Amino acid sequence: MDEALIDSFLSYLKGVKNESANTIKSYAEDLNQFLEYLKQNKISEPAFKNVNYSILRGFLTHLNERQLSKRTIARKVSAMRTFFKYLVMEGIIDENAALSLKGIKLPKKLPVFLYPAEIETLLSAPADDILGIRDKAIMELLYATGMRVGELVSLKLKDLNMGTNFIIVLGKGSRERVVFFGTKAARSIEEYLKKSRPFLVKDTACDFVFLNKNGTGITDRSIRRIIEKYVKIASLNQKISPHALRHSFATHMLNNGADLKTVQELLGHASLSTTQIYTHVTKERLKEVYTKAFPHK
Repeated sequence: MDEALIDSFLSYLKGVKNESANTIKSYAEDLNQFLEYLKQNKISEPAFKNVNYSILRGFLTHLNERQLSKRTIARKVSAMRTFFKYLVMEGIIDENAALSLKGIKLPKKLPVFLYPAEIETLLSAPADDILGIRDKAIMELLYATGMRVGELVSLKLKDLNMGTNFIIVLGKGSRERVVFFGTKAARSIEEYLKKSRPFLVKDTACDFVFLNKNGTGITDRSIRRIIEKYVKIASLNQKISPHALRHSFATHMLNNGADLKTVQELLGHASLSTTQIYTHVTKERLKEVYTKAFPHK
């Protein structure tokens, strides 16, 4: 029964909450790990119905003893809180034992981003062949729109509005938003659609915009490999990930006069506080420029 509850919860996350595949995978691992802990400690089945606050605290102690990072433990706490909230909502348990678990405060890490010159170097790295044309279009669109990788791999041909250069994106929590792209990104997408995609597609019924060499929709993992490949070719910071293009988009928008609220809407952040981290990035940049340029040290 306990495994079935986890499966039901994961289906709810996917079908109702529209959570990303990565979030669902992480929550599945976290909850199965918790269930294994309950079995090892001989909590009678159905174990989740017999969980109390003391058991949850014991599990957290167990995680700390394994010397896991604060970020990993924070995610596991979030998984348990969300899961037990779901069990209450479904009438499976009466009280949420995880409600008293306090979220772990994490130090806010400044987003890694590229300077405009580095972006140009990265975008000019792909070769002028079938896969290179595709890869350039992917990177151009990620940077031009600030889209999440999961949003990009889910794009269908009908979502593209060429000519008017905008896309309606279905983001986290099934929230729709409009993102825009400029002339350079539009040119790259058009070149991909004419010169690359026709050679990749195997089944005309497949309507994903970006395809892998097998003719099916490209995956998040493949996008990561693509970025890693061109970061290496361009001799850039090895810590650059696909999400760094989203960070770069937000940082460059703010540096060039965009207001915080507009950037929030373009990124699809539910809370303005999430977007505010980029103001710290711009302040760091200002301080760096000041330190380098001010003569009277």
